[in-house]
Amino acid sequence: MIHLYGIPNCDTVKKARTWLDAQGCAYTFHDYKKEGADPARVAAWIAAAGLDTVVNRKGTTFRALPDADKAATTDSHTAVALLVQQPSIIKRPIVEYPGGILVGFKEDEWSAALL
Repeated sequence: MIHLYGIPNCDTVKKARTWLDAQGCAYTFHDYKKEGADPARVAAWIAAAGLDTVVNRKGTTFRALPDADKAATTDSHTAVALLVQQPSIIKRPIVEYPGGILVGFKEDEWSAALL
């Protein structure tokens, strides 16, 4: 089963969902805004993909953070707490599938992994 994590109004998440639907891939959607982010899951994503991949430093939410919070994203342990508190700074979407995880939407990567 494919699990897609993100925010429904995010343009990249919308593209990813449209792509999954077009491919006929069944998935469950986890909305960070309604359901929050699980600390153990966030820590596992960081362990699997790396902190720099999971943290979205380009978004407006990250840029608006105080410098102390931005600094917290340079260490895996402190970053997890901040990402759980501010799930908008998690790169979107994140997909868990039987073979691993995908971070962000890149159609060629998704095709290779999910089809």
